[in-house]
Amino acid sequence: MKKLFLLLLAIPIVGVAQLKTVTKKVKSKVTAVKTKVVTTATNPTTSSVTNTIDIASGLKEALNNGVTKEVSKLTAVDGFFKNEAVKILMPEELQKVESTLRKMGMGNLADQGILAMNRAAEDAVKEATPIFVTAIKNMTIMDAKSILLGNENAATVYLQGSTNKELYAKFSPVVQQSISKVGADTIWSTIISKYNQIPFVNKVNPDITDYITNKAMDGVFKMIAVEEKNIRTNLKSRTSPLLQSVFGLLDKK
Repeated sequence: MKKLFLLLLAIPIVGVAQLKTVTKKVKSKVTAVKTKVVTTATNPTTSSVTNTIDIASGLKEALNNGVTKEVSKLTAVDGFFKNEAVKILMPEELQKVESTLRKMGMGNLADQGILAMNRAAEDAVKEATPIFVTAIKNMTIMDAKSILLGNENAATVYLQGSTNKELYAKFSPVVQQSISKVGADTIWSTIISKYNQIPFVNKVNPDITDYITNKAMDGVFKMIAVEEKNIRTNLKSRTSPLLQSVFGLLDKK
């Protein structure tokens, strides 16, 4: 009888012990879930942040590639002169000068003037790369997202807005030096002098440095825009896994 009483007494004790064990396990799981929720709440967009950083990195890589590739083309001999997309022709106010010189048998002098302008631009564009590199480094994550989802020339437009003033300030004195270096100043002085000696014509004295500077800048941005469009639309131009990943997002739009 005594043994039976002790056995009955032990049953609830065992049950309580099991209940405590189960309760402890449940509490442990609840704590783990809470920790996971808190962690998720604290870093709700860990993957999206990574993706955003990748977007910025991908765009910077693309722009650096575009700048390096296209600027190097333009700085080569005939980079401007034999590229019909960016070749610098006579300024509008001098087209009459060119026409008149050619009619008078001085077409060779006009050709020399055009060649000299393009040589000056090819020389000056060498100064562009460091300015572009700085602008690309300063690109924010928000800039990157806006560019990726923007028009096919959004990155080029960003570079124009970020570098235009500095580029002009840097190009202008270099163009002036280049004009002298390639002999363009002498050629242009001869052209203007010859034209101004013709009776009954309006005298001209254009700011050729300003003209070449602006045309050189236009040429750079035009070629970068071509490269940007190529990267956006041509799968083969995405030459790294990062570019493939980032610009692959555009294919899913």
